[in-house]
Amino acid sequence: MSEKFVPYPYQSYCIKRIVQDPILGLFQDMGLGKTVETLSAILELRYNRWAISKALVVAPKKVAEGTWTAEAARWDHTKRLRISTVLGSQTQRLQALATPADIYVINRDNIAWLVDHYRNDWPFDMVVLDESTSFKNASVKRSKALALVRSRIKRMVLLTGTPSPNGLEDLWGQIYLLDGGQRLYPTLGQFQMRYFDPDRRSRTRIFSYRPKEGAEQAIMERIGDICVSMKAEDYLQMPDLIYDD
Repeated sequence: MSEKFVPYPYQSYCIKRIVQDPILGLFQDMGLGKTVETLSAILELRYNRWAISKALVVAPKKVAEGTWTAEAARWDHTKRLRISTVLGSQTQRLQALATPADIYVINRDNIAWLVDHYRNDWPFDMVVLDESTSFKNASVKRSKALALVRSRIKRMVLLTGTPSPNGLEDLWGQIYLLDGGQRLYPTLGQFQMRYFDPDRRSRTRIFSYRPKEGAEQAIMERIGDICVSMKAEDYLQMPDLIYDD
C-alpha cells in the first residue's frame, strides 16, 4: 500500500534544486529523504518537463538491489516510475538494459562495464551517484570510466551524508565529476597546492596533507552554489529524549 508524500519544506527545496540545477551535490544525513527527493525530481524532469529520457543511478550493491525500487513503490506519486535493476550476470544485465524504464540502477562496480558496453552510444542523460564518496578517488577505474562519458551526461546529482569522511581532500574527485574542475581546479595537485600544506613526508615524498588556515571556509564558498548540505539534527523534528535506566 503506497503513501501520499507530503514533503517537508527542506525536501521541497531539495527537489526544486535538483530540477533546476543541472549539477548538484546533495549532502544530507541519513533519514532526511535523499532518495524520495531524487525520485520526485526525476519524475518531474521526465514526465512534466520532458527534460530527460533515461536516468542512471549508480549505487553500492546492497542499495542497488532494493532501496530505489522499494522507495519508488512506497509513494503514490513515484510508484509509476519504471525502474530496471542492472544486476547479476552479464546476460541478466543486458536484459535489464533492454527493458524499457525511466530509471536504471546499477552497482558501482559495474559502471566501467556499462561505459565499455555503450561506448559512444551512451544513453543516460541524467546520472545519480548514490554514496558519491565511492568516486572520491579520481584515479580508480569507476571514476575514470565515468569521466569518459561525462560530456554526454546533461545532469548529475551526488548523494551522500558524508562527502569528506577522511578530510577535505575527498571532495576534489566528487566535485570534479560535477564541474570538470571549474571550482576546485582541474587537477588534484593544484587543489592540494592551493588549500593544503604537506603534513607527513619524507625527503622525496608527501604522505599526507593538512588544510591551510581558512581552507575549509574557502572551499565551501567555492562549491556553495552547486552543493546543498543538511544535518539531521537541524531538520528532523524528534520528541524529547527520555532516559529509562
